Amino acid sequence: MKHLLVTGGAGFIGSAFVRQRLRAEPELRITVLDKLTYAGSRENLAEVESNPRLAFVQGDICDSEAVEPLAKKADAIVNFAAESHVDRSLLAAGEFVQTDVHGTLVLLEAARRHGHQRFLQVSTDEVYGHVGNGRSREGDALLPRSPYSATKAGAEMLVHAYHASFGVPTLITRGSNTYGPYQFPEKIIPLFITNALEDLPLPIYGDGSAVRDYLYVDDHVSAIAAVLAKGEPGSAYNVGAGAEISGVAVADAVLEFCSKPASLKHFVEDRPGHDYRYALDVTRIRPLGWQAAVPFRDGMRRTVDWYRSNEAWWKRRKEKEFWEFYQRNYRGLPSRAIPQ
Repeated sequence: MKHLLVTGGAGFIGSAFVRQRLRAEPELRITVLDKLTYAGSRENLAEVESNPRLAFVQGDICDSEAVEPLAKKADAIVNFAAESHVDRSLLAAGEFVQTDVHGTLVLLEAARRHGHQRFLQVSTDEVYGHVGNGRSREGDALLPRSPYSATKAGAEMLVHAYHASFGVPTLITRGSNTYGPYQFPEKIIPLFITNALEDLPLPIYGDGSAVRDYLYVDDHVSAIAAVLAKGEPGSAYNVGAGAEISGVAVADAVLEFCSKPASLKHFVEDRPGHDYRYALDVTRIRPLGWQAAVPFRDGMRRTVDWYRSNEAWWKRRKEKEFWEFYQRNYRGLPSRAIPQ
């Protein structure tokens, strides 16, 4: 594979993949197709934008006319493009169906027509739903409980069907909760960090006991690269770090690294249909030579340092529309929760 079409490549995880692959593979060419919604930005690609092996096209994966000429030139498609925030899916599920399901269909059709070597769908561990005991394995039933995870599961069903029906060499990665530089500050870790840096409350759902497996972004994208290169077509691969941490523990780590008081923790009304635990069995990916390399505390320290050093980046993203969503989403906020 000498030329990848990377959709959603200006988003958080997609841009990390592009930056890493251009550094690691000196012969690789990448075309990024990105709609540049609120969560995507060419700023995320600034350090590689001058690279002659990178081309950027602004466009929508739901638009077959935009996808077709780019897919024709590529050897493989890696699909990061998605609406991805559970809280927003609870407010506007239709947008998630359009991008996450129909957009994936458009890309699969392009891959089928052009005989691509690989089609890799970047999915999420949230498709498994709440995991009370044990760890999710790739053959387990998908039981999504939010509109977001339901649309990601729907996209996976299409990916599987295109492999079975048309022989498209598909791959799926199901990544755990990912964090690191350039993540839009609506997600828990960058939200907690940026709020702490502004001495604003950290909104913790319910009693803060919900557990997630937090994966540093560079580890996540190296796993995607390993699956793309060595994965068995038709297969799905779990990608997790084994770092199961509660919401309260995340808040405590953020406050520690930001040198802020515990009084900034604030418990708010719980999210509807909240999954209280995700946990992945990562046995299948091990033979591909991958395992997470960045422990949670090291990754958190790096992430806090990045947000502290890039205040202008995240303050541009926490403006009027952000705070309007924030107030709609978090019920039970104190009066000091919104900056004046």
